[in-house]
Amino acid sequence: MREDVSAHPTVSFDSDPLILVDAQDREIGSLNKAQCHEGRGVLHRAFSLFVFNSEGALLLQRRSRQKRLWPAFWSNSCCSHPRRGENTATAAKRRLEEELGLVCELRYIYKFQYHAEYLSIGSENELCWVFAGFAGDQTIRPNVNEVDDCRYVEPEVLDREMAVRPASFTPWFHMEWKSLRHDYWSILTERIAGPARAAEVPGP
Repeated sequence: MREDVSAHPTVSFDSDPLILVDAQDREIGSLNKAQCHEGRGVLHRAFSLFVFNSEGALLLQRRSRQKRLWPAFWSNSCCSHPRRGENTATAAKRRLEEELGLVCELRYIYKFQYHAEYLSIGSENELCWVFAGFAGDQTIRPNVNEVDDCRYVEPEVLDREMAVRPASFTPWFHMEWKSLRHDYWSILTERIAGPARAAEVPGP
């Protein structure tokens, strides 16, 4: 039996004012979330989080079936948007706790721009900041309004799974994971865990 969504707070609204940016990530205005994702979308600021446990496994989430875009797809630990006037790093920590009940230090890794269309329903058109952190052995408390399921998976296992079942994962997650594994892996592990802990995290 699925958990009653009414027992969890609603943390995302179509009326949320998102931050519009240009290709250099300079703020140029704001627009509500629903309008940002209509048609081919309007470029706005977003963030993606990659959270690892004490064993170096990555936390994945399956997006809620209520989501308008990419419902029930597997994706990275957490994704969302800073609201108008909100610092991106502050928004990332807020959303991680709201969505998964986790509190941890998040380190900025890189940013990139992408565009992806979902059927004829809408699009993601984002300038996305990518953060990573270690949650240790914290208990995950998913908000079922946002998260349908979650699990930890070892990096090398995830590599194989994404190669075999690519259509099960969101398009931005494919882009981010490829970049992290090929371009930022040593930086990511050292910045988050320090040299001693980084040596324990499997490389690509």
